[in-house]
Amino acid sequence: MNAPLPTGSLQGSAPLTAADPDAFRAAMRHLVGGVSIITVGSGAARGGLTATSVTSLSAEPPSLIVCVKQSASGMPLLRSHGRFGVSILGHDHQEIADRFAGRDGSQGADRFAGGEWIGRDGYPPVLANALASFECEVEELIEKFSHTIVIGRVTESRAFGGNGALVYWRAAYGRVA
Repeated sequence: MNAPLPTGSLQGSAPLTAADPDAFRAAMRHLVGGVSIITVGSGAARGGLTATSVTSLSAEPPSLIVCVKQSASGMPLLRSHGRFGVSILGHDHQEIADRFAGRDGSQGADRFAGGEWIGRDGYPPVLANALASFECEVEELIEKFSHTIVIGRVTESRAFGGNGALVYWRAAYGRVA
């Protein structure tokens, strides 16, 4: 029989110690992450980034969480526009994932080259042939350590399907079919 988990604060307990950052990164490479791109802004003032830290928060109301490095080039746009798009990538989107990760040196609106984009007025575009996409309004930004936890209220969702998801595992892309 398992003992119940403690509730409430940890006052009076020993101070928490942090794991070695390099050991933490090495261990986290064993967690498979779906690859998405986060888009922000509009027109020439748009940009985005690649993320493996997108997760559902709630179905009622529809909302999700994205964790974004505070130094990411898209953070100022996210803060000023208050809306973002999420495109869940298929296995054939590795080039787009690399572009939005900045691996080819592109920045800002140049990251949208080579893709077909759709969306509603007032929202950042999402990838037309993504497995699924979401248009979101920022509900809350929580700064924690090196990242910002972005809580987004989903205002539009689309599921397009596909024949395999792009995943990230052990510092490399893979495919789940």
